[in-house]
Amino acid sequence: DSKKADDTIIGIQKKIKELEYNLKNLVEFTIFWFQNLKEKYGKNFPRKTEIRSFNTIEATKVVVANEKLYVNYEEGFIGTGLKKDEFVCNCSDIDDIIVFFKDGTYKIVKVDEKIFVGKNILYLNVFKKNDKRTIYNAVYRSGKKGPFYIKRFAVTGITRDKEYDLTKGEEGSRVFYFTANPNGEAEVIRVTLKPKPRLRKLVFEKDFSDIAVRGRQAQGNILTKKAVHRITLKQKGGSTLGGRHVWFDWDVLRLNYDKRGDYLGEFSGEDLVLVITTNGEYRTTDFDLSNHFESNVLAVKKYNPDKVWTVVYYNADQKYYYLKRFQLEPSDNLLSFLGDNPDSKLVLISGKTYPRIEVVFGGEDASKEALDVDADEFIGVKGFKAKGKRLTTYEVEEINELEPIRSKSEKETGKNEDSESDKIEDTNDDSKSDKKTADANEEASNKNEEKINPKKLIDDITGQMSLFDD
Repeated sequence: DSKKADDTIIGIQKKIKELEYNLKNLVEFTIFWFQNLKEKYGKNFPRKTEIRSFNTIEATKVVVANEKLYVNYEEGFIGTGLKKDEFVCNCSDIDDIIVFFKDGTYKIVKVDEKIFVGKNILYLNVFKKNDKRTIYNAVYRSGKKGPFYIKRFAVTGITRDKEYDLTKGEEGSRVFYFTANPNGEAEVIRVTLKPKPRLRKLVFEKDFSDIAVRGRQAQGNILTKKAVHRITLKQKGGSTLGGRHVWFDWDVLRLNYDKRGDYLGEFSGEDLVLVITTNGEYRTTDFDLSNHFESNVLAVKKYNPDKVWTVVYYNADQKYYYLKRFQLEPSDNLLSFLGDNPDSKLVLISGKTYPRIEVVFGGEDASKEALDVDADEFIGVKGFKAKGKRLTTYEVEEINELEPIRSKSEKETGKNEDSESDKIEDTNDDSKSDKKTADANEEASNKNEEKINPKKLIDDITGQMSLFDD
């Protein structure tokens, strides 16, 4: 026992010396201790995070727009604290605001609770730097009695709090017509001139799509040299810039316009992005670059409401594999197309027109020949919440997608040949229908397009009253 006690004492003395040494060399010991953690415990705690690269983040693009911008047109104030005044748009507390005035001047200011920008405010909104899609359409008078100019321009980047001018800068200039178009839309305007002796044409129209988009400092094209009574909108137009080409970068799970990742297509207006996850859920969203995507994304596509999706999944309730075909409805929230049971698993999803599915059997049924399924013939298109049709009751080893043997054009050709007589009848009906539609449109156009009476127009402008109706 005495020997055992001596060995214990010697062991304690060694530990004391080791501890004293570590205390004297605390930095080196700490580094060694942390380096030894992975070797000692790493096998029991595998990495669960995913290593992914990061893209360049601009705060103004990702910050939440949790503030509301208001304006007091009469006093010339704007800000997020003017709750009793007119609401303009949502914004964040780090946004810049672009403000246009009736004399043609404009500037950008930092958003604040209350800030005086000046009276005679014409338009204001959140300013997006390097935005070449937002096009401003304007008609202005140069000076007090100068000609009227029409111009289209973009404001991509200007200095904060510095005043700029969309006119030629002459005293007395005034903006008569102004619109901001987020996707380069171009409208048709109606210009009414002031009556003048020997002036025959008092009203004419101008299409902004005929005007090229130039720099903000360009003076524009001469619209008219005569005095203008008023300018009104006649017809709204579409975008003159075309759609926006969008890509999806799988490294950072973000959309971009810089050709990084998979090309999704050309987007414009109300087009949507379809997001499908690995657990059988989907949602739709717009193509804004600030959108965030789930970490378990399986596919990101341009949304097409007419596209038919084919899905094979394991139904946890029935304990069998099912096949279903459906079209997806737009939804801001995640919706499951596998049912309510969270144990149901997505096996494959295909967007091909006529997909073929191969079912390979296993276990006691391994000797059976693989099943070749033509999805289009196997089941019709139903709602995405439908259960679908069971593929087999045998034990399944694996399920694969095969190359289709039919093309869309072949099936359409067959249908056309089988229903040639019906097609002729339909064509005749369509021609009659088109004629009725054309007549109706012409009649509606005649109603909307009021015939302008020059005498009555002059009386309206000058304030004269007519004793007798024409």
